[in-house]
Amino acid sequence: MNILERSSSNGHGPHPTIVATATALPPHRITRDDVKYYFGRVFEVPERRVEAMMAIVDNAQVHNRHSIFPIDYTIEPRPLCQTNNEYIEHSIRLGKEATEKCLKRAGMEPRNIDLIITVSCTGFMIPSLDAHLIQLMGFRSNVRRMPFTELGCAAGAMGLSRAADFIAANPGTNVLVLAVELPSLTFQRKDITQANLISSILFGDGAAAVIVSGQKKSGPQILGTETYTFPDSLGAMGFDLRDSGFHIILRKDVPEMIGGRIKELVHGFLDRQGKSRAEIKGWILHPGGARLLGTVEEELGLCKCDTQPSWDVLGCVGNLSSATILFILQEWLEKRPLKTGEHALAAAFGPGFSAEFLLLQWN
Repeated sequence: MNILERSSSNGHGPHPTIVATATALPPHRITRDDVKYYFGRVFEVPERRVEAMMAIVDNAQVHNRHSIFPIDYTIEPRPLCQTNNEYIEHSIRLGKEATEKCLKRAGMEPRNIDLIITVSCTGFMIPSLDAHLIQLMGFRSNVRRMPFTELGCAAGAMGLSRAADFIAANPGTNVLVLAVELPSLTFQRKDITQANLISSILFGDGAAAVIVSGQKKSGPQILGTETYTFPDSLGAMGFDLRDSGFHIILRKDVPEMIGGRIKELVHGFLDRQGKSRAEIKGWILHPGGARLLGTVEEELGLCKCDTQPSWDVLGCVGNLSSATILFILQEWLEKRPLKTGEHALAAAFGPGFSAEFLLLQWN
């Protein structure tokens, strides 16, 4: 196994602790019935294929999603320059909202943050989102900045890992991790590939923020992290950037690719952290889609009751790319908190093709 990255606390001071989370959703909602109504009217596909896609809509387990615009506007073709300007405007708005909520929950001010990690893959902006928030919200001028733009669905988990690395090297510091994704802006009505049709069913807009602290505070501690990049997997997932915008790349065998290795990867990660499978009481898993989550459950010997927060997020807001794992983390914190001393494993998957793992312990 080719482990590309490992990290854990360096033993100086308390483990990095997740002290607060917050989410933000745009006002417009797309239901499963909306998808069924618009599908055949938007995509120029044969009626038999529309019927087949309706079955996929039902099996996707996505009942609601949110978008920054009403659906009638969302489905209209627009040039990349326009959608990217929309991305900049709305990512700043949603990112600011999630950050303000998270700081309030943590009892902190912007000046208390030492590093801002921003993650997104559904648009492009220079200066990056963190620079805008520094100006708008009063973060210190010497706050560190780390924007991620190309890690896709795994980026939220990777943001937490890099926050832990920074705190291990700079004990006592505080890190803001902010994921903002607006997949509705990547919608392509003239692209009838299976990948694009599936993405039109799964993905929704939203933002999530997490504050990780190196100070002694209550909350889940990050005990260790690890990244694994699958060999020969560059074409499994990503975006193809064209004049018309972002066209999704999504190989249909991704669930099988992950399923074929997930047991080995999880057990290896836990072994290196000195933990056993039986010690894991919480499974914070990025669902991707229903088929992927079901495959992971089967391979790890889990039942739906073990991963219900992942199903709940998928059903209520869809796949929010990098923000999804942070939404699921918040579900665990608010609705299924573990007992003090119990452990959880968090995992997310994204382009590369990569898997990101974190071992958490409730404190």
